Parts: sequence; C-alpha cells; structure tokens
Amino acid sequence: MKIDIEYSPSYAVATLTLDAGEDVRAEAGAMVSMSSNVAIETKAQGGVLGGLKRSVLGGESFFINTFTAQGGPGELVVGPALPGDVVQLQLASQTIFVQSGSYLACGTAIDVDTKWGGAKSFFSKEGLFLLKCTGTGDLILSTYGAVKRIDLVAGQQYVMDTGHMVAFTEGTGYDVQKVAGWKQTLLSGEGLVVKLTGPGTVWMQTRSPEGFLGWLIPKLPASRS
Repeated sequence: MKIDIEYSPSYAVATLTLDAGEDVRAEAGAMVSMSSNVAIETKAQGGVLGGLKRSVLGGESFFINTFTAQGGPGELVVGPALPGDVVQLQLASQTIFVQSGSYLACGTAIDVDTKWGGAKSFFSKEGLFLLKCTGTGDLILSTYGAVKRIDLVAGQQYVMDTGHMVAFTEGTGYDVQKVAGWKQTLLSGEGLVVKLTGPGTVWMQTRSPEGFLGWLIPKLPASRS
C-alpha cells in the first residue's frame, strides 16, 4: 500500500493506492472518494460486542469499513471530519495509544482495541478509554490543526493540555493533573493537563476541539421555547 498525504496541514487527506486484492480498514465516514473497482464491506470489528466496546467506550464508530481493490490496483482517499492534518505511522510489532477521535484508517494486520484509562482519562475529558492499536503496518491518524511530534528521552517530562493529545507510544508515562492549584485551574482557562514521561514518542495537535466548542457555543443564538 502506498500512502500520499496531501493538503497538509489545514485540510489534509490521505490517498491510499492498493494493490490488487489488498484491503484496508477505515473509520466509518472517513472515505472521501475511491476508484470504481474498490469494494467496501461494513461490519462491527470484533463482532457486535467488540463494536459496542469501541463505540460506547472508545468514542469511535460502531462499524469499521474494509476497502478491497478488486481486479487490479485501486485508489481510496480518506479524510477526517475536522480541518487539520493527517499523519502516517509505521508500526513494527508495536503498540500506539490513540485518543478518541484521532483514528482514521489502518492496515488489516493492525488490531484496534480499547484500553481502560482509569480516573486520569475520565478527568481529562477525553473519554474513559483510549484506542490501543497493535501490530505491524500503516496506521493513519487525523488531527485538529497541525500535528507536532515530540520525542522524549528516559526520564524527560513534558506537560500538555489534554485537548491537544493525539497519540503516544507504549511505555510513555501518562498522568493527568491540575495545571496548578484549583484557583489557577478554574481561572486560568487551562483546565487539566497531562504530564508525559519518557522514554517515548508523543503526537499533539495544535488546536483543541473542546477549545473551539468553548468559543463557539456562547455565540450560538439561544433557543426560544
């Protein structure tokens, strides 16, 4: 599979060129366009219970679409719902933890599951579960805004607003906490942050969906009874 990412970082899409018989999984609604010889099969990954687990607990769609090139090479274009970037990660028997909403597509050799995040994930307002992507192959993620990669050495710490988290490698320390005291947390506009500890790699997005909603909602006209 060949992957070309275009129109970064504002309105990125990924064009996947598939060999004959090759297939790829994508989040429901991610398909932008495809060649006429690409077939699509929709099902709940891992069965009904697995699909419910991803949907209810992981914040992702109940269904996963599998696209297969038939009779020759095919093309599939995928893109996220929000304006921003698309990043391609190549996993080699690795595990990447992905925040809810950033998963876009992957090769069929990668298993996408949910991982209990505990209270730290609940208080980070990112949902109770993270997606756990494990295997070998291409993993395609989306971001709101541009994406920044941060490589942490052993013991190095980095603090990030929880709404800007995209993904991190297995083994990276992950601890959600107040930005300071409760007064600063409530009045500074920063809310909760995640303290990451290396070794590991972290991907962050330059815009926060929650920050955008916090700006937009007060400007919406009030409903009349």
